[in-house]
Amino acid sequence: MRLILYSKPGCHLCEGLQAKLEQIKSLGLDLEIRDITTREEWWQLYQYEVPVLCQKITSTDREARLPRPSPRFSIKQLEQMLQKCMTTDQPASGSK
Repeated sequence: MRLILYSKPGCHLCEGLQAKLEQIKSLGLDLEIRDITTREEWWQLYQYEVPVLCQKITSTDREARLPRPSPRFSIKQLEQMLQKCMTTDQPASGSK
């Protein structure tokens, strides 16, 4: 599963989610971190919403926004949420 995490420096929620995602080994995650301060487009889209987690849909080369996980999620809860998204292959939120 290819994931994109939109984040910004100094965001504790972003850092916490990234750390949890990096600990999930069973799903074979391919995680790309995108710093929203490096592109105006990303900044305009996500400045008030980071962390934002998207799934890269390889068949269409598009991104689909995933539900925002609670910062209180354990690694296991985050893994279960991602598994649910993988099995449906249709993330709950709209696509970009």
